[in-house]
Amino acid sequence: MTSSTQSSLLEGLTEPQQKAVLYQDGPLLVLAGPGSGKTRVITHRIAHLVRSGELASSILAVTFTNKAAGEMRRRVQTLLSERGQDATRILACTFHSFGARVLRGYAAEAGVAADFTVLDADDQAKACKQAMVESGEGTAHLTPRTVLNEISGFKDLLISSDQAVSEARDWRARSVARIYSVYEKVLRRSSALDFDDLLCRVALLVRNHESVRNQLQKRFRNILVDEYQDTNHAQFSMVLDLAKQHRRLCVVGDPDQSIYGWRGADLGNILKFEEHFPDARVVALGENFRSTELIVHAASVLVQNNRQRRHKELRSMRGAGEAPRYSRCMDERLEAARVVQEAQQASQNGMPWRSMAVLYRMNSMSRVLEEAFRREGIPHQVVRGTAFYDRREVKDLVGYLRLVANPHDELALSRIVNVPPRGLGSTSFSKIELHAARKGIPLIDAMAAPKEAGVLARAATAATALAAKIRGWRHSAETQSAESLSDMLGQIARESGLESHYLAEDREAADQGESRVENLAQVVSAAAEFVAERSMQESQDEVGTPWGTALDALRAYLERIALVSDSDNFDPERGAVTLMTLHAAKGLEFALVCMVGLEQGSLPHARSLDASGDLEEERRLCFVGMTRAEDRLLLTSAAVRTVRGQTLATIESMFIRELNNELVHEEETNEASDDDQTLPSHSSHRSGLRAGMRVRHPLFGIGTVEGISPRGSGTAVRVAFAAVGHKTLMLEFAKLQILG
Repeated sequence: MTSSTQSSLLEGLTEPQQKAVLYQDGPLLVLAGPGSGKTRVITHRIAHLVRSGELASSILAVTFTNKAAGEMRRRVQTLLSERGQDATRILACTFHSFGARVLRGYAAEAGVAADFTVLDADDQAKACKQAMVESGEGTAHLTPRTVLNEISGFKDLLISSDQAVSEARDWRARSVARIYSVYEKVLRRSSALDFDDLLCRVALLVRNHESVRNQLQKRFRNILVDEYQDTNHAQFSMVLDLAKQHRRLCVVGDPDQSIYGWRGADLGNILKFEEHFPDARVVALGENFRSTELIVHAASVLVQNNRQRRHKELRSMRGAGEAPRYSRCMDERLEAARVVQEAQQASQNGMPWRSMAVLYRMNSMSRVLEEAFRREGIPHQVVRGTAFYDRREVKDLVGYLRLVANPHDELALSRIVNVPPRGLGSTSFSKIELHAARKGIPLIDAMAAPKEAGVLARAATAATALAAKIRGWRHSAETQSAESLSDMLGQIARESGLESHYLAEDREAADQGESRVENLAQVVSAAAEFVAERSMQESQDEVGTPWGTALDALRAYLERIALVSDSDNFDPERGAVTLMTLHAAKGLEFALVCMVGLEQGSLPHARSLDASGDLEEERRLCFVGMTRAEDRLLLTSAAVRTVRGQTLATIESMFIRELNNELVHEEETNEASDDDQTLPSHSSHRSGLRAGMRVRHPLFGIGTVEGISPRGSGTAVRVAFAAVGHKTLMLEFAKLQILG
């Protein structure tokens, strides 16, 4: 690479960023603080590899969301197109997408069906519930959700069901292990895999199958891993084995932003990187280009209370800015009002709605906030999981698509067997299921010959017709080109009867019926966009399997929608305030961030209070939220919050106490209202409380009552506290103890 070519790639990069881009002499760990330009480093490093003569097809870059992978591809393509080079052979994808493609390419070696289906969360729960019944364990003492979490933990650690059974030492462990074993059989019957299989099966394949490992090592001679602090054991094992021979591995991450321990992420993977690669180069990126100095400094002071971390100096490149502010509100409704006020004020100062976000620890906190924004007519979007693909009509169409992609998918068949109604009820379908089990044949084959199962003529006709339709669509998918995928999906939506069914079902509410049909059309449109996007990349999938038929495209499309994450649903172009969880906000940035619910039990979460490691993760989560803010940061808590119908007093988060007043400006509270001057100085209440009395509050300590007044349906009391100054509280919730 010429010096001029190199200088164009390095232009505008800091010295540490340049080191991370250029280093090619072995393993590299890039410790990238928030807002430090890590995506820029990764993409420039990839471009540098290609410009240095590395084959684009030898580069594997993995991350955690489709959005991040897409942004990575786009930036690399822009950098390389400047020199007339092509980035389409570079594989930039999520871990799960990589796993699915490897398993399709090496299905026989991995012991899976080549046409496997990836189950979404709902179908995983159904499969688990079915396994609990078939295993005889039932659901009296265990829930499907609990069992699935434990099965996920086994798979993260690469523990098979047989191993789990042999190592179980108590009743509960034996019960879960038996369910795990049957759960795997349920998945095999449907030729299905769950999310964890896409990681653990690939990790085991690479570890145990030498020829596959050699082929993948030869193919991917340059590996880059983004968000390395969020990898679990299966991902760590996979990466380690792929890079073991050539050792051309670059991992980028930040221990201070590791917030997924609850789903298996192992902080030790990044903290102990140098133990696995003693000669690794470490480059720290501490310059923050996102947030102002006072925000960065406050967040840095907070996270330094953690012990499990790698210290790096964080500094803002944007100037001092405005100090973060903290408001202790009386209850969650006044807290929501304070957040709305902040958003309105920012809007009046010229900030667009799309540049604002409200972040919370739990989804349940969004309801009161949504109501407040709705009352004020402020546009807002709530980022909450895979909302579109969770809609009934969408899941019904996807059920048909899954059967076309994989006719053995019994879970999908059970969903759509009588949708729309076709005279094939649960009794008839159960007979067909029993017949298939007795004969040891696929359920779809039993559907094609239903009279052998003893079902009545009408049901038999319906079963035969459905099986024939599925096989007909399957034949079309096998013979048509990938470009015809959207046409085929439109055909299935019509011929399945779903379109006419939803219009007829909602005839009395035509708008709703038309909306459901429009959602079906959105699935078709999304498929067309997916094919167009992929056609701009390569015509083969990344492990060499041809991607030329509509069936290939359908499988890839189903994988994409099964692996949608919260942040993939975030639309930064919508002119709306974003409401989302702190976990979903990772990787995003906003000019104004309001973080609500900073209370003990909320943030930090109650589950973390008894374990130091969990508490440190909660502190990291708070750190992540604070560093989403570019210019303005408001932290709030509620002295009283309603939880499951109960009104409870709260204690402000320990994280607020760790952020002293020199770093965060504490506002005057809005406990009852802003009109505190109306409280009379000589007053009393039927409870015996009167002006001049000394009282003790569980949070604010000892104070003197200054005034009492009716306020709405309750009573407001103003107290001068020795420790925190004047507070106006709602008497019904204040829990004041009269001292005299």
